[in-house]
Amino acid sequence: MDYHVISADDHIDLPWLPKDLWQKRVPARWRDRAPRVADTADGPYWVCGDERWDMWGGRKGVAGAQAGRRNALERGGVLEPGVLRPTTTALRLADMDRDGVDATVMYGPIVPLLVPDPELRQICYHAYNEWLAEFCATAPERLIGVGLIPIDDAKTAADEVRYLKTVGLRAGMFLAARVETPLWDEAWEPLWEAGAETGIPIGFHLSGGHRTVVWKGPKANQLANMGVRVSCSTIQIDEPLAGIIFSGALERHPGLKIVLAETGIGWLPYMLERMDDSYRKFADAPEYWRQHGGIPITMEPSAYFRRQIWATFQTDRAGLRLLDVLGEDRVMWASDYPHADSTWPESRKAIEEQFAAVTPSARRRVLCENARELYGL
Repeated sequence: MDYHVISADDHIDLPWLPKDLWQKRVPARWRDRAPRVADTADGPYWVCGDERWDMWGGRKGVAGAQAGRRNALERGGVLEPGVLRPTTTALRLADMDRDGVDATVMYGPIVPLLVPDPELRQICYHAYNEWLAEFCATAPERLIGVGLIPIDDAKTAADEVRYLKTVGLRAGMFLAARVETPLWDEAWEPLWEAGAETGIPIGFHLSGGHRTVVWKGPKANQLANMGVRVSCSTIQIDEPLAGIIFSGALERHPGLKIVLAETGIGWLPYMLERMDDSYRKFADAPEYWRQHGGIPITMEPSAYFRRQIWATFQTDRAGLRLLDVLGEDRVMWASDYPHADSTWPESRKAIEEQFAAVTPSARRRVLCENARELYGL
């Protein structure tokens, strides 16, 4: 296939999943505790135990707003409650064609993280990944699925990465801002080994990671709370980024690939500069570090970024002005379909406005070639 535009971060969310996904695919002894769709006074909702999650099938207007904003399907005039456009192959491809997108990299729902039992959570992730592989197989040149990777412990995460490889999925989604064990801890070594062994890129996707945002209660929908939640979300990957670099994971595993998904890119040049400056000052105190385990990296942090890390953005003029600092081969454009942040169905316009000062060769890399090479298209 001749690719011109690849969206490197799109989504499959709970409202658009088949309502029998988990009831059909988890082992029988878990089904009464697994997520299901239940009819409520407010319409069909995903429920799990005593928790009510997102609505199923989408909703127009206030009821369907995402963090106080209309989702892209409603803005584009195609939202029909109960019609699962993002997971119906023909409809998703039609939406991509409308937007000028040749292939889509689809990150999954983060809500199953709320399943309280870690074992059930792992089973639910596995069932989703099984379904996702089948969905992507309906249009393998255009639908690139990102499987869910558990965050409870490194062994189950590593096992699932290897499973993604066996079922033909091309990437994994890891909620790096939500881990309880810091990513710089050696406990995560099995996951980094699995990522390097399989070649599966591990996407550090946004997933909450806010200290002051409230998610429930009377103040959850206040504009100030939503403003913090939405505006600050992209910067939550700073700690995971520093953690995986300074831990030496990328030094030990040069084949490990990390994607900073939906994080934007404008903040990264400063972060790289700050990490490089810190590294140089650490290296200036060798006697101290000999007494404290040594320095596990041999290059400046920005060198690992330019060798093994990619980042995605939707609209980020500041970041594109610093493309020469980041490296044009480290950055991938995305539409974020069908989220409220999405450029869909006006991605052609958004691209032209943002890339006006970008050279044709860099534009080609950011819009297509980096994702095509990373995901083996």
